[in-house]
Amino acid sequence: MLQVEGLNQFYGGSHILRNMAFEARRGEVTVVLGRNGVGKTTLLKSLMGVVPIKSGQVKLEGQELSRAAPYERVRAGLGYVPQGREIFGRLTVEENLRMGLAKLPGKAPIPAELYELFPVLKQMLGRRGGDLSGGQQQQLAIARALAGKPKLLILDEPTEGIQPSIIKDIGRVIRRLAQRGDMAILLVEQYYDFAAELADQYLVMERGEVVARGAGRDMERDGVRALVAI
Repeated sequence: MLQVEGLNQFYGGSHILRNMAFEARRGEVTVVLGRNGVGKTTLLKSLMGVVPIKSGQVKLEGQELSRAAPYERVRAGLGYVPQGREIFGRLTVEENLRMGLAKLPGKAPIPAELYELFPVLKQMLGRRGGDLSGGQQQQLAIARALAGKPKLLILDEPTEGIQPSIIKDIGRVIRRLAQRGDMAILLVEQYYDFAAELADQYLVMERGEVVARGAGRDMERDGVRALVAI
C-alpha cells in the first residue's frame, strides 16, 4: 500500500530523516517507535506533505506522491490523525465529521460505521468539539480521518494523554480496521505495550533512521522495549 524509499529531510543544516525506507501493507498495522526527538512526527508530516522532503519517494499503491500537496495526498487515500488531535473546537462533533467528508464528491452522508466504532460520538453530535474530554476528542479525530475512507490511516501518538479505558477502545478499533483488509495503518507510538499488542510489523527509529525492524510478534525477543525506553 505505502512504499517509502530513500526519504531525506532537513531543518536548516540538520539532517532530520536519513534515507528512510519501509513499506506499510494492506490489512496490517505498521508501528513506528522511538524516543522523543528521533524524527517520528517529522516522518509523518513528510508523508502528508506538510513539510517538504529533500529527496526520496513516497508512493501509495504505486502512485508517486513525493511532490504532491497535502490535499492531493488526502484525495489519493491518505488519512491523518495528528499528534494533539487538532479537532475544530468551535465546531460541533457533526461538523467536525463533515470536514472529513470534504474530499468526497457531492454531499456524502456520514458513514454509519463511524458510530459503530465510536458510539459516544452519535450521542454528542450537537456538542462542540472543544467541550469533549481528551479521549472523546481523540475518537473524534480518528473518526474524522476515517470519514474520507482512506486507504492508509496515519496515527501520531493516539494514546497521548488518554485515559486507559479509551486507550483500550482505540486499540480495538485499530485492530478491527486492520482486520477488514482494505486499509493499511501506520501508527507512531511511545506506549510500548499498546504498540506491541497491535503491531504486525515494527520499525524503531533513532536519529532519523531505522535502526531495527521486524515482525510484531518478535518485538520482545528482539529487545525493542530496551531500544525505546527513556
